[in-house]
Amino acid sequence: MMYPEVRAAVAADAGGVLGAPGFDLAAHREETRLANLRLPREDVASVEDVDADGVRCRLYVPADPVPGVVVHAHGGGFVLNDIDVHDGIARRMANRGRRAVLSVDYRRPPENPFPAAPDDLDTVIGWLRREGPPGPYAAHGDSAGANLALVAALRNPGFFNAVALVYPFLDPRTGYPSWRQGEESGFDPAEATWYWEQYARTEADYDDPDLAPLLSDRLHTLPPTFVATAEADPLRDEGEELARRIAEAGVEVVGIRCLGQTHGFWRHATFTASEPLVRQVAGWLDQHLERVGSDPT
Repeated sequence: MMYPEVRAAVAADAGGVLGAPGFDLAAHREETRLANLRLPREDVASVEDVDADGVRCRLYVPADPVPGVVVHAHGGGFVLNDIDVHDGIARRMANRGRRAVLSVDYRRPPENPFPAAPDDLDTVIGWLRREGPPGPYAAHGDSAGANLALVAALRNPGFFNAVALVYPFLDPRTGYPSWRQGEESGFDPAEATWYWEQYARTEADYDDPDLAPLLSDRLHTLPPTFVATAEADPLRDEGEELARRIAEAGVEVVGIRCLGQTHGFWRHATFTASEPLVRQVAGWLDQHLERVGSDPT
């Protein structure tokens, strides 16, 4: 079930069909980027574009920050969006969490398919270990970015002190029952299939846990993990299955379902449920980073 404001937003979305004949991906990306930069944005104490060993990132520092950095991977089906599109939500995250946010402009398919994006996250982590702003560190992402944040934590056990995932995009075969909500939710399975086809090089990649982390046998290596799903999101079931598997692996996990919401609501402040979720994620990260950041050892 979708709440009225969510139903209205889905009904008003008249975006083109991704991958249809004549679809101009470059133009679509630029239009989305410019549209998001025109939106109102909060002030933060500083914003700096940084080069993390060749990976472009943007560092947001709030006023009077507490120790720690949240490494953020943006959503967009791996193919769309960038650090400009997520500029507004990165500022909100920095201000609510009182910690620096490092937004990663990872390479995107189809120009740079898997494993370019997770490799870029690894490069950023290497830079942070050597010369980046000091930790403690948390991994964070939404949708495809949540996939990348999770894979980054699995590839680099012990580096992150917490992981926070918002409606993670995990199953390249779209096999979970919530996908039956399909088109009426605003996220058609055909769109998801197109994203996965751009990201993977071959069908065999669909069975690689670095692309499909639900298949990972390393979930037990994760730090405390937070997973948020949305009731009317086709990704709901795979996200909740991830939380269940993490718990079964013996890791502290909190999973929540945001009622009446569908995919994409989290980063748009116009949705009533957005701000409470941003604050909840910030509070949960603070719970797990504050002790580490204040530990004199």
